[in-house]
Amino acid sequence: MKTIKLLAFLLIASSVAVFAQKVDIKPNDAVIKWTGNKIGGSHNGAIKIKSGGLELKDGNIVKGSVVIDMNSITCADIDNATYNKKLVDHLKSDDFFGVEKYPTASFTLAKATKFNKGKATVSGSLTIKGKTEPITFEVTKASNVYSTQLKVDRSKFDVRYGSNSFFDNLGDKAIENIFILDIQLTVK
Repeated sequence: MKTIKLLAFLLIASSVAVFAQKVDIKPNDAVIKWTGNKIGGSHNGAIKIKSGGLELKDGNIVKGSVVIDMNSITCADIDNATYNKKLVDHLKSDDFFGVEKYPTASFTLAKATKFNKGKATVSGSLTIKGKTEPITFEVTKASNVYSTQLKVDRSKFDVRYGSNSFFDNLGDKAIENIFILDIQLTVK
């Protein structure tokens, strides 16, 4: 009887392994572009994935997580090296993302719908500066590439600098609370 139970357990375990596939995100092939808007303009750049992976079942996302290297943030729209460095250093400072204390940000997937015409809705937890908030967004799948655009409210993560949510009378110095992340993740 014990042998039959053991064989049944092994059969079930192996069939689950066949249906659930873990895939790693290729950090060097991942693209995360950021855009931050302010009155009279905007800035944009990129940031890198440190690590991540997805668990797929029948081609649909079941689980997943991504770790973002906050020290990798760059600015793409300022050509002057001195001003570019000044902005990047400011973004890394406690005024914005405090990367010395919080060197990574992360997303952990809680649930996802099945892909329909190459699109699925994903929900999970986004952590920035040690603060975790729920987030839901649409993902588009093309072969082994997953794309999305996230609109993140920085005020929910205690990113206060230039925010009308925290400071009065900023006038034309105000920076919008919503920043945009255009993301493409390639899996192995």
